[in-house]
Amino acid sequence: MCSVTEEMMKEIERIGEIESNDPVDGTNIGEKFVWEKKIEGDVIDVFFKMDSSDEEGEEYLFKVVIIGDSAVGKSNLLSRYSRNEFNLHSKATIGVEFQTQTMEFDGKEVKAQIWDTAGQERFRAVTSAYYRGTLGALIVYDITRRTTFDSVTRWLQELKTHSDTTVAKMLVGNKKDLANIRNVSVEEGAKLAEEEGLFFTETSALDSTNVNKAFEFVIGEIYNNVRRKVLNSDSYKTDLSANGRVSLVNITADETKKTSCCFR
Repeated sequence: MCSVTEEMMKEIERIGEIESNDPVDGTNIGEKFVWEKKIEGDVIDVFFKMDSSDEEGEEYLFKVVIIGDSAVGKSNLLSRYSRNEFNLHSKATIGVEFQTQTMEFDGKEVKAQIWDTAGQERFRAVTSAYYRGTLGALIVYDITRRTTFDSVTRWLQELKTHSDTTVAKMLVGNKKDLANIRNVSVEEGAKLAEEEGLFFTETSALDSTNVNKAFEFVIGEIYNNVRRKVLNSDSYKTDLSANGRVSLVNITADETKKTSCCFR
């Protein structure tokens, strides 16, 4: 897992301000590209690697963020999914950490770069850069702490404000293993998800319940969203290619139907 320190977070904020004045045309990567190269080469692979001209060599590169209040279990969800590890004494995330996962959809290789950010207020200033290019999000709350559930609408508004694409969103009630002391019912979580148009599940990073399902469902939904948009817009196909994401072809109308999901 790669991490970004507080000093780097300040630079992210500065770059985010620079980028906010740039045209959003998929071509101006400028200083951000150079700076991310200095931090970690893998970031370039995810955000700026161009597609192969050979269709069989195409790569699918998706950015997913995990958001929610501090101590809801975001880091342990990511470590459980990416490394099948759980740290009972996990410390609060400082800045941003990310992990890249690879999987297959329809015989194609898909890479998801999953970002875990600090939930503390002192890191809120970097939101614009953190959300840039996001295609999927897990909004996490702790089922034993109602205040974290009450914060979900704020996190959703922040996501809506700073993301500039259609985002596949799943509401995640974490710490399902502590159901005996829960303060948020399953029904409340499902109701909020329905009202906000989110997918919904409850998870336990401790015992792995629904963790893989949650991440893989969101990544799969991103894949489907890309397929639908490419089907409906040639210009979107061009934009994806310019931004280092893949174009898809030969999609039937039946494959564009959207479904909802709730698993527990």
